[in-house]
Parts: sequence; C-alpha cells; structure tokens
Amino acid sequence: MKKSDFVWHFKLCALLMTVQPSLAQTAQDSTLRQQTLREVVVSASGAQQRLNQVQVGSEQLQLKELSGLPHIFGQADIMRSIQLLPGVKPESEASTGFQVRGGTAAQNQILFDDAPVYNVGHLAGLFSAFNDDALATATLYKGLIPAQYGGASSAVLDLTARTGNRTHWHGTGTIGLLAAEGSLEGPLLKDKAAILVAARRSYMDLFLKPTKEYKNNTLYFYDFNVKLDYQLTPRDQLFLTFFTGRDCTGLEEMVDLKWQNLTTSLKWLHRLRNEDYAQTTLLYSGYDTDNAFDIFDTNISYTGHIRQGGLRHETILHLGRHTLNTGLQSMLFSVKSAEWQQVSLHEKEVRRAWENNVWINDVLSLGRQTTVSAGIRLNIFSPMGGGSPYYDLDEEGEIIRLFRYDKWEAVKTYLRIEPRLSVNIPMTKLLSVKMGYSRTSQNIHALRNQDTSTPFDRYTLTSNLVKPQVADQISAGIFAMSPNQDYDASLEAYYRKVDQVVDFRDGKSFSSEIEIERLILPGRGRSYGAELCFRKNTGRLTGWLAYTLAWSETKIPGINGGRWYKANNDRRHDIDIVGSYRLNQHWTLNATWVYYSGQAFTAPSGKYEIEDNWIYYYSERNGYRTPSTHRLDIGATFSKQTPKTHTTRQWSFGIYNLYNRHNPYLINFEDSEDGAHTKAMQYSLFGIVPSVAYTVKW
Repeated sequence: MKKSDFVWHFKLCALLMTVQPSLAQTAQDSTLRQQTLREVVVSASGAQQRLNQVQVGSEQLQLKELSGLPHIFGQADIMRSIQLLPGVKPESEASTGFQVRGGTAAQNQILFDDAPVYNVGHLAGLFSAFNDDALATATLYKGLIPAQYGGASSAVLDLTARTGNRTHWHGTGTIGLLAAEGSLEGPLLKDKAAILVAARRSYMDLFLKPTKEYKNNTLYFYDFNVKLDYQLTPRDQLFLTFFTGRDCTGLEEMVDLKWQNLTTSLKWLHRLRNEDYAQTTLLYSGYDTDNAFDIFDTNISYTGHIRQGGLRHETILHLGRHTLNTGLQSMLFSVKSAEWQQVSLHEKEVRRAWENNVWINDVLSLGRQTTVSAGIRLNIFSPMGGGSPYYDLDEEGEIIRLFRYDKWEAVKTYLRIEPRLSVNIPMTKLLSVKMGYSRTSQNIHALRNQDTSTPFDRYTLTSNLVKPQVADQISAGIFAMSPNQDYDASLEAYYRKVDQVVDFRDGKSFSSEIEIERLILPGRGRSYGAELCFRKNTGRLTGWLAYTLAWSETKIPGINGGRWYKANNDRRHDIDIVGSYRLNQHWTLNATWVYYSGQAFTAPSGKYEIEDNWIYYYSERNGYRTPSTHRLDIGATFSKQTPKTHTTRQWSFGIYNLYNRHNPYLINFEDSEDGAHTKAMQYSLFGIVPSVAYTVKW
C-alpha cells in the first residue's frame, strides 16, 4: 500500500475511534436458488449437507449462525464471517474483501439476485455493503464453479435477497454505536404480493459536527434494499429486487471520496411441471467512484465506473437421474478506468464490450449414491468501439499505433470453452470422497496500488492487448461426519493456475498514465494448498476450527527478472477458531480467534543518492514478510421474547481485539534526517474496540 493511500485510511479509522469511545461510555450507563413459486427453504443438517453436496469446494452458508459472531463496531457482517472459513482470507484487518485459494478479491464475483456487485465495503471496507436483514441464502463456490456461473477466475459468492411475508407484517430495528438499521416486510395483497424493505445508515457525521477538530469532515454511508414479489398465476411469479449503497468520506481539504453501488433485477419465474421451472431475468449493475485528494504535493481528482446490463435465462429440468440447468446470458459493458484532472491536464479512458454466454450443467445420480456434476460453458467476449481508441505498444509500453472504431463495432472476439466437473463418491454413509476440475475466465480486470480493495482501484476490460484471464483448478477432498451428525470434518487440497495475470510494470503506479495497458504486464500465476476444517454442530457449544496452508506465486516477463515471485497475497498459514456457547434461554456467548502468518511485501534492498535525493533500489519483488497477525474477539447476546406482543428484544455486546494486539497494516520505510539510516516502521489500525447494539423484532 502506498503511504498516501494509508494516510486517508488511517485518518478515517481515527475518526471512527474518536466517535466510538464516547458512544461506548453512553452505552455503559440443495444447490438450486432458494426460490420457487413460494420461496422454498431447504432445511437439512449442515453436516449431512456438506457430506452429500456434489460440488467440491462449495460452502452453503448458515446465515443465522454467522450473524451471531462478534464483529467490529457490533455490526453483523456476512463478508467478515466468510473470512473465517477454510481457504478464505481477509485482504487485511480493515477490509471486507476476501481472497480465495490464492486469488484476489478482484478475481471474485459477488452476485445479489443475479446482479454483480463490485465494491462490497462501506467506509473503505470497515463495514459490509450488505445488510444481513435483507439476505435469505448465500453460497460460496471456491473455484470449482457450476457451469451456470461465470465472470470470475477465483470464486463466486451467490447471495439471494429475502422476500417479504405474505400474511403478516413484521419488522426489525437495530441501533449500534456507529450505525442504525431496520427492515419491514408484509403483504401488499394477502397471499398474492409482498414487499420487504431494509435500510441502514451510519451517523458518525452527527457526532463529528460538535467537535472542533473534525467538524469540517464528512463521514457517512447508507444502503437501501427493496424486494417485491407478485403471484401472477398459480405457475408464474415476478420478483423485483433493488439495492443501492453510497459512501461519502471527506477529510478536511485532504481527501474527498464518494462511491456508490446500484443493482436491480426483474425476474419472471415460471413453473413447468413438478420441480421443473424456467426463469428469465433483466438486470443492471452500476458502480461509480468520484474521488479527489490533495496530499504530499499531489492534487488530483478522478472518477471511474463499471456499468453493465443485460438478459439472463435459465431452465431447470429433472429427467430421471438427471437435473439439467441450461441457459444463456447476454450483457453489455461500459467501463471507465479513470477520468482525471491534474492541474490543467484532463484525460479519460472509457471502453465498451459485449459478452455472451451459453451453458449446460447436468447433476447425475449414479449407482451407490455417487453423484456427478458435469457442465460446459461457452464465453464469447467482444471489446467494442465508440469509446477511447485502442492501440499497440512497444516493449517499453509506449504507444506506436492507434486504432479507432465506430460505436459498438467489434474490435476483436475471444471465444472460451470452460468445462466443469465435480464428483462425490460415498465410501460409507459417514464418509465421502470428492474431486473436481473447472476452467473459468474473467474479462473485467482490476489494478491496485495496494493489497486491499479501495475506491482508488482502476478497472479495465479485456481488449486487443489485455487478454481474458483464464484459471484452471483441480481439487480433491475427504468429508466425514459422526453417526449422530454432532461432528463433521473435511480435508481438501487444490492446485490452481491462472493465465494472463497482470501486475504493474516496474516504476509504474495507477496514475502514471491514463492508458491502463501501458501500466501493466501479463504473465502467469499459480497457487496450491490444503484446507482442514473440524466442526461441532450440536449441544450448547458449537463452532469450528479451520486451518489453511497455502502458496501463491506469480511469473511475469519483465518483472523480477522473469523469475517466479510471491504474489502480494501470499500467506502461508491461516487459523480460525470460532465458538458459540448457549449459556441459558436468554444468553449466548461467542468468540473467534484468528492467526495469520506474515504476508509477502516488497522492501528496498538498498538506496543511492542522486542530486541530494535518496532513491530506493529493489532487487526482488515481494521478497519479505510482515509480522504475523492474531486477534481474539468476544461477544455476548441477550435475547428475550414477549409472548403477548410477539416482540423480541436483543442486546449484543462485543469486544474486538480483546488483548489489544497491534497487528501490521502498513510497513513503511523512513529515512533519518541526514538520509544515512533507514528503518522499517509498522503502522496498525485498531487496538481494543468495544461495541454494543440493541435490536427489536416484532
């Protein structure tokens, strides 16, 4: 992470910590989507489900279980809960972004009722963009992805929005230290139409205004969810989902950041016969950033966006032992990698594209309960004209030729065939072996100056120079459970290779040139490792222990002498211990302990002086490691129902980082006044953070 990026993030967290203590003192005194014509919820034992599901590397998340875990600032957060699963790593202590099996957060696709969401964090990652009250189901595919999914070279997180109650009105409201949220659901037409509305807003800005030091700062976020469902006929149903979230952060005259997500989808679900159905979805997704900063003698304002819209259709058929999912999707893209103003210089780069996909996936039940999921996906991607010109480069990254195309004229067409295969072989009723292979591709590429997702990220589409990123992964594992399903365990191993991984050319940064292809070089990546998970599912004490052993490397001609080097997110060991203890009818205690070994980073090997300026020399990329990270979080929940009013009141208390460990967030190298000596300085974001929240449900 660049020092300038860290400073605004550090000041942002300082503001939060300024507001938070005063508030604390006050407080001390199946694999198918879970939608059919009537929102069918599949209920099965978690252990049995994990043993029987055919898709290796798949996690069907228990949202109720995850929502009770302790979180920073007391906000339930599905994105941070996902980071406690085996094979999943947080980008950093202050990020909701997650990395899966050696991939980066930018190589994941997150779907909210079929619409992609590109920035999943509020306040630069301190809060999740998703309100847990609005979620019904969540499934994480860790690389081995069924053919109906695409657009990601690492993982897919499929989120389904919750529908409203058709018979009665219900609501929830929560007040935390830094934000409040609420939801309301009920029938618009009894047994025919329902609505669910969920909203959340932070109120840190209200507490900054009276302070002398921070009164000129802006610091808030909000998100808003609506889902409508309407029964057209006994066989037809419409779902309309709308989601938006916005952040505004202004640190005096130094930083002004604004970013927004907006997605909407209209789905028509038609029941064919028995369990067969077809669904057609119109969808739109937009992500916009508007940023400016004046820091370290740099004054720059810039904007960017990702916008896409299109049509998706899929049909699910049950034919004897076969369950077929067939479909197609057509999508138009517009990506503005950046538009900036630096003094008198105004530059912009916008690209357009058209993507089409066709797929078929078959889940086949064989003898002795062996299950096979086999599919193939065809991806056709065409970068289009009408935006910024395309060009050719020489070896040094300089433009040697420009190409201009008419609006929506195809520049080039890439065709990718992506096979997918996963097999579950039961050895006994309590033990199964799973294995699989998948090829996935991605046509939206992210470029970052740092290791975590921020509003400073730049995005670009596959073009005549930037090729589609293609990942191949093989995985195998053993899954077992106890006879009464009280315990289950799994051990998985994987190997993943990726073509067309991009990284910065030496000496380049995100604002060196407006033409993003001039900043990057393509190469190869590989990652491999093993994941162990042991779970206790019943009794007063439940939870899990997850351990991940992983390697992640990159090889790009022109970088690091063309040798393999550790990727930015290479981290050898991750341990997550999660526990929940039901003390009595009203009290539940929760705790999580995490340990991450040091992450790879680049440090200077030496320095030399030119005209009274010290210049760092780097001999190896990512050749050093940060100190390890570990932290204990605890929480307690008190819940009480009032039968007469059908109301539940709940208090949630928590302490983040109980033993006040100062974990590394940034390693910066600083010179003495005479420049003769250089020392490494570690910066941390959080010490101990208490929290409290009050919830009412009716």
